[in-house]
Amino acid sequence: MPLLILVTLLWAFSFSLIGVYLAGQVDSYFSAMTRVLLAALVFLPLLQWRRSSARDAIVLMAIGAVQLGAMYLFYYQSFLLLSVPEVLLFTIFTPLYIALLYDLIERRLSVWNLAIALLAVCGAAIIRWDSPSGDYWLGFAVVQGANLCFAVGQVAYKQFMQRDQSLPPRQTFGWFFLGAAVITVCAWAFLGEPRYPQTLTQWGVLFWLGLVASGLGYFLWNKGATLVSAATLAAMNNALVPAGLLVNLLIWNRDADIPRLALGGCAIALAVILNERRNKIGENSHGAYRST
Repeated sequence: MPLLILVTLLWAFSFSLIGVYLAGQVDSYFSAMTRVLLAALVFLPLLQWRRSSARDAIVLMAIGAVQLGAMYLFYYQSFLLLSVPEVLLFTIFTPLYIALLYDLIERRLSVWNLAIALLAVCGAAIIRWDSPSGDYWLGFAVVQGANLCFAVGQVAYKQFMQRDQSLPPRQTFGWFFLGAAVITVCAWAFLGEPRYPQTLTQWGVLFWLGLVASGLGYFLWNKGATLVSAATLAAMNNALVPAGLLVNLLIWNRDADIPRLALGGCAIALAVILNERRNKIGENSHGAYRST
């Protein structure tokens, strides 16, 4: 879980950087493509082209295309249909998708996983709940597309890494970004507009987001996902909400409802703590424990 906490903090800063320096100023498809290509540059020197099996390469590219590439397309499109608070509100359903997808793959129904995910969703809802206005159902569906892509990618990578791997993850993760690059490059070519960074600050933010937040961040997040239970992974997906608001409040002095932030953050933390405590009790009683 420490890896998931580290990346949560990393992405919390990234959210504010995007909102302050890039959103509405730089073409979103160009930003997405640049981030993915820079992230790919981090891992391409480590990629074992010849030693990777064709099957593993294809699977990892498919996971990257869905989790990162397709997710970006849905995510940026949602801002054309919804206000920012509505987009943030509708992202809180990701833990539900993770819990349900993981149980579907395992051919089981875990009431515990679903309860932990629901508790995390409730925590995020407490923080971000604002009454949506107007006809927002299409926008809701688009955001759910982004949520589902991110959830599918996490679950798929967790399942992929449970098999015996002949190479360390750092030597194969380049395939993940290559898959995402195919999607984002095509999207920029067909949907992008000629709005590029105009200042060194904007370029610096893009390089930080690409090399660190996307490159290092997605690798550590997916690695962390393989080390925790499905319920903990689901709950940690909503930890970004209080973390992002806290960073925004402390650094950029944006308005935030402190009582709601504290209450929602406690609910999400409680979801993670309860699941980790259950896992430890299971390990002490029965040895190696797997969440059911």
